[in-house]
Amino acid sequence: MASTKSTVDSLRNISLFSECSAKELGLVVKNSTERVLKAGTIIMDQGQTGREAYVVLEGSATIKRNGKKIGTAKAGAVVGELSLLDNGPRTAAVIADTDVTLLVISERALKGAIDNIPAISRKLLKALATRVRELDRAQYG
Repeated sequence: MASTKSTVDSLRNISLFSECSAKELGLVVKNSTERVLKAGTIIMDQGQTGREAYVVLEGSATIKRNGKKIGTAKAGAVVGELSLLDNGPRTAAVIADTDVTLLVISERALKGAIDNIPAISRKLLKALATRVRELDRAQYG
């Protein structure tokens, strides 16, 4: 497992966390767990209720919707956060392509970060707005 300092350094390079102070990032890491999974492991399954979000620290994973590949989550990607925000089912499955190291952020930890770290709230809002805009563009041109 990586040290707290190296995990904080990794988070600093991820858009969602880039405006957070070292102290704020330390709190995120303290309230999360690191998990290493083997290639081929299902990280999250489409349709299941989400209880945690994942930050890919090392490795890569395939993102699939209805069995079709729609993307790749590489180091720095955050997946699973939508289910924590609306308590809805997972919109995609994520399967490890390689051995992956993940920072697992519980629903409680993410909501605590949203409540106490304004930079994360702003970044999440921006990310959601970007997704809505992309979906709108894809649907209506």
